Amino acid sequence: MRAVRYSQFGGPEVLEIVELPDPEPGSGQIRIRVHAAGVNPIDWKVRSGTMGGDLPRGTGVEAAGTVDALGDGVGDVAIGDRVFGNAAGAAAELALSSFYAPVPPALDFVAAAALPVAVETAVRTLDLLGVGEGQTLVINGASGSVGIAAVQFARARGAHVIGTAGPANQEYVRSFGADPTVYGEGLVARVRALAPDGVDRALDVGGGGALPALVELTGDPAHVVTVADYQGAEATGATFSGGAGAQRAAHAFADAIALIEAGELTVPVARTFPLAEVGEAQRLSQSGEARGKIVLVVE
Repeated sequence: MRAVRYSQFGGPEVLEIVELPDPEPGSGQIRIRVHAAGVNPIDWKVRSGTMGGDLPRGTGVEAAGTVDALGDGVGDVAIGDRVFGNAAGAAAELALSSFYAPVPPALDFVAAAALPVAVETAVRTLDLLGVGEGQTLVINGASGSVGIAAVQFARARGAHVIGTAGPANQEYVRSFGADPTVYGEGLVARVRALAPDGVDRALDVGGGGALPALVELTGDPAHVVTVADYQGAEATGATFSGGAGAQRAAHAFADAIALIEAGELTVPVARTFPLAEVGEAQRLSQSGEARGKIVLVVE
């Protein structure tokens, strides 16, 4: 199979398309013939070497395609079914997954590949915060894929959402049901003007040193979760959630499918690239200039 691989850490130029043996699914796994693979910040962060790890390695953590092979004990899908899910080394013709779901009929593979990371992260963090009916939630970094998904899930739970974003993305955030405000200095005062009865919970997706303000707004670091600022969490007492292993929200995909079918959830796709242009796709992701998800198309 063709797969994206790199044997040294560095910039996008270290990414290569190579021929590798077809992976075989283990117990509880399926093999996906990948039609589309999402691009996420974790891809270029790992590639750059800042997070360590072994070499050589593949890239990509989410895929959509058709079931190509079944591991032992898998009985909920059949060969040929359309699926999306988390998959290590997803930027390849074939990838293995143990956390997957059927692609909703209304979605194509590109739209489905945009879902796994955004919806799992959103559901997991909202669960940790206990977001529910009648609460006010602040999402720092609401214009990114995870932030937009979290806005929609929180709204579906009956929460009032205030989302921070840059000046150019204020109406974009509003279009998904949040009250927008700009991030940065003066955030506490701006949010209090939008939520005169107070803030119940806060989710930090964007980082940027917002945790002290979010803790001040909620009045309790236990009411703040971040996926973007580990050091800030250590300093403030907020909860950092990385989503590895047992932390994963097992029901996230089912929740997402229900909202998609009800017309209450979408994860916008900003741009697609062919697999051969994976370097350009990761470069765009790292720039932060894309409004929506970046997806690789595997043909």
